[in-house]
Amino acid sequence: MDNTESINVITLENHYTVSTDQTPEWATYFGFTSPYDNQVDAIETAIETAKRGGYLAMEGPCGTGKTMAALTAAAVLLRETDAFENVFVATPVKQQRQQFIDDLRTINRGLDEPISGVGLVGKADLCPYGREGCFPDDTSVQSRCEDLRDTTADLVRDDDSNSHHGSAAASSEAAAVTDPADDPEPAARIEGTAHEVEQWWDTERARQLVETARRDLTASEKPPLSTAGAISPYGRAQPSAPESFAESDSTPLYCPFEADWYARDTGSPVGFQQGTDHVLSTDEFLPAAIEAGTCPHRVMSVLLEHAEVVVGNYNHIFDSKTRHLTAPILDARTLVIIDEAHRLEERVRDLLSDSVGRSTLTQAKQDLDTLLERARAHPDNKDLVESKLADHDVPFEAVERASQFYGEALEWLDTYVEGELCERFERYPTGFLDEALPDELVELELHDPQSDDRDGFTEWAESVGYTGEFFRTLGAVGGAVEDTLSQLGVNRECVCTATGVRFSQWWQRDHTAFFREITLEPTDAERRHPEYPWHNAYNASLVMYNCIPSEQLSEAFDEFGGGILMSATLEPIDVFETVTGLESLSTDSDETASRHVERRSYELGFPEANRESWLVDVMAFTARNRGVPTADNHNETRERYAYVAREIARSYGNILLSYPNYAEAEWAAERLAAEIEKPVLLDQSSSHEQTQRLKEQFFSGDHAVLVTSTRGTLTEGVDYDGEKLHTAAVFGVPLVNIGSPRVQAVRYAYRERFGEQNEFTYALTVPAVRQVRQAIGRVLRGPDERGVRILVGDRYIPGRPRSVVPFFSAQERAEFRRLTPEFLDSQLSAFWDSR
Repeated sequence: MDNTESINVITLENHYTVSTDQTPEWATYFGFTSPYDNQVDAIETAIETAKRGGYLAMEGPCGTGKTMAALTAAAVLLRETDAFENVFVATPVKQQRQQFIDDLRTINRGLDEPISGVGLVGKADLCPYGREGCFPDDTSVQSRCEDLRDTTADLVRDDDSNSHHGSAAASSEAAAVTDPADDPEPAARIEGTAHEVEQWWDTERARQLVETARRDLTASEKPPLSTAGAISPYGRAQPSAPESFAESDSTPLYCPFEADWYARDTGSPVGFQQGTDHVLSTDEFLPAAIEAGTCPHRVMSVLLEHAEVVVGNYNHIFDSKTRHLTAPILDARTLVIIDEAHRLEERVRDLLSDSVGRSTLTQAKQDLDTLLERARAHPDNKDLVESKLADHDVPFEAVERASQFYGEALEWLDTYVEGELCERFERYPTGFLDEALPDELVELELHDPQSDDRDGFTEWAESVGYTGEFFRTLGAVGGAVEDTLSQLGVNRECVCTATGVRFSQWWQRDHTAFFREITLEPTDAERRHPEYPWHNAYNASLVMYNCIPSEQLSEAFDEFGGGILMSATLEPIDVFETVTGLESLSTDSDETASRHVERRSYELGFPEANRESWLVDVMAFTARNRGVPTADNHNETRERYAYVAREIARSYGNILLSYPNYAEAEWAAERLAAEIEKPVLLDQSSSHEQTQRLKEQFFSGDHAVLVTSTRGTLTEGVDYDGEKLHTAAVFGVPLVNIGSPRVQAVRYAYRERFGEQNEFTYALTVPAVRQVRQAIGRVLRGPDERGVRILVGDRYIPGRPRSVVPFFSAQERAEFRRLTPEFLDSQLSAFWDSR
């Protein structure tokens, strides 16, 4: 990139002391006695860049103090300027979310007026009933919560829109719903929004629902619902509404936690004073909300609208399904901090992809058919329906045609999948699905992934008369149907609007940026379908896979007032800026809209004498060279790599060995287990709980060898501090499966956008090298730690064909030195003997 006016590049070394003649403004907010030099530069650069409405792209290895630097700059921008009203921190790593919370608390301990903060988590982690398994097994926490919320909202609705029972008197009664002895001090509460919005709920009705649930618990003589170390004022079963609330013979179930939120006029019984140093995490607000009897998720939503700093994940910014929670606080006066930014492109690519599942398509058709059936039941009905649809400029015939399209699309989908499975899996027609079909995601591409040809679904639709003009109407048709059903009093969870919008996008989006395919995701559902047996094995979806999210990322960044994007492995930063849209943001043709982008790349500051860094010179560990990972494969490449692994594994301490994929890791672990005396632990693709147990076993036992995939969960986001790890070695370059249709589509999109010479580098090589750098970064987590970093393979040697050395940082290129396998034993012994 050559835009020197808007992008500046500085690489700095790290030091551990700093002296200044004048105390800077930000020192008031810095949480420790003295900063590192790198932190000084990072703080001041972030402040000046954000004041200009710009973005700082920053690489800083472990020990740079990135989190404290970013939060210090954010505090100054919040408190000492008028540019920002709040800060949103997004990180995909749970451990890092906690680090931001801890560092903000550290800052607050030195402030007379602490900065209010809250950490966000998902609904499943907050729902009291869901946490304790009180919902039916066949429903998700998300869907059950939404159903109970809808029912509760209906029950508390104020039927007389002019009566407004949510008056001051009613609000006063609502405040007494919870025993004052159990509720926090009034100063700790956050008032609701009844005075800011047109109140549609009846506070008194909500209070009655809460009192009913409390009486039910007392009358049942059963233990109350308890979770997160807190006891709620309600029972484990969701209560039924009082008979006086029922509109029919049945009394619906409702959520008393939700009712209590309405009884408080959508306020929170939990305030920032209850957080540690004015910062609330689930450890504080979850039990406090449960004891008060208020929905913890609603409490969190109130807190985030009042917090100065909110800590969440990428979904809260980039996922349309989650963004509704944070949308009220994200705007041009928000400073955004993106942590672990090297993962941004990959993570957001999935979030910005769109799909229509077969079940959703079926439901959308049922939405339309529900209205059509009502209209056809009587001529007067049809006249009424037509008049309602006319308010949206949607004719009745358009609904009929949309329903017909969805029905034919379902038949096309079933037939297409059936044909593809018969062709790809020869045993599928036998009917033995468990043996014939893979128990993993199956991709069925709908067009050549290395072209912008139209996809098979679109071609089918055109061939039977469904044109682009028709596709563009489906969203409006769905919206009209949903509104008409609502006006007719039909209580239905409709999806026809969203489905219509997706099909409109399917037609309009180009086939380079969005790859079209069908995905088949394994399911345990029992769905017997004699004509299409695969229904019992897979959930099918039509997918628009976002191959190149740079444009959407650029648009998202442009919504904010400025920000910081940071990681320990952001280099090459110019490539990062290109693929994440920062470059286009800084080079907007409209100079008034152009945003300043600053770069910083800091070096590892821990003493160099405490580490060794080697490049082991052996042939490349490519799929062609190594062959299949089986016990009877003893080709030269495998035997050479087995020797290297054995020499490293026998050395002092805990050893982490990372391979290109889990299959290779399994091969290596089996060889090592038979050849060395140390315990050998194998990490495989597994649940979070299993991975945690394996990690604890590695940390707590005698010295062992942990073998994993470089692309796995143990090579980044895990802190191997102290004596937990002594040597980290990476074998080969962990490129993704280049035969995957999605990967081929991504390569084609990058070729079209960034040029053929950059296609492979930007799409595959740079992300792989960043993962390698993350893996070797696990071994040195503090200034007093000693460790060895090893890269094994020809592609890590400078000057070799297809060498990846240029994609490492300048410091790494200078420190890593070439070594032949025969010297590993003596060099490792010499290093550890000198400790």
